[in-house]
Amino acid sequence: MIRVTPPPKPSDFDTKVRQPGNAWLAKNLDPKKDPKNYWRHCKSDLANGFHNLCAYSAMYEPVGTVDHYLCTKNYRELAYEWHNYRYASGWINSSKQNLDDRILDPFDVGDNWFEIVLPSLELRLSDRIPDRERKRAEFTLERLHLRDDERVVRQRQEWYRLFIDDGLPLKILEKKAPLIARAVRKQQKHQ
Repeated sequence: MIRVTPPPKPSDFDTKVRQPGNAWLAKNLDPKKDPKNYWRHCKSDLANGFHNLCAYSAMYEPVGTVDHYLCTKNYRELAYEWHNYRYASGWINSSKQNLDDRILDPFDVGDNWFEIVLPSLELRLSDRIPDRERKRAEFTLERLHLRDDERVVRQRQEWYRLFIDDGLPLKILEKKAPLIARAVRKQQKHQ
């Protein structure tokens, strides 16, 4: 994970998402019924605001999902609130389920709290993470399968391979897989 700056709310968010969504909520009071997916109207804006990076894996995600940081099952009133949206890979969003604030919020992650270890490409907590957040950070790595799950490691391997074997410029790697780029820079510094 890397620190993510909350993107600005789109100018048409209220008319396309919040107003129809809140009207739907007012008519559908059954908490077991999933809210209607009006947030799909802002998915492109969210992806652009996150620079097409999954908020959790910190890698390029061309077909991500709108993640409700605080899930609609527990916080229906936040289903149509921009500040509750994060851009995420679908499988990571599914792994999160309704664990809400037990998972670190990408908006609250500090600089360099996480690091990729080369050559294993494992994601670890750095010594910069505050003690008060260490337990949640460990839980986040485990629950979202970010440490060394095959799905995420294969993505990291491909970005690293593109850099090593195909000459992908470090400048591009920084945009598409910033944690890997950071690890490469660290490695280059120590050579």
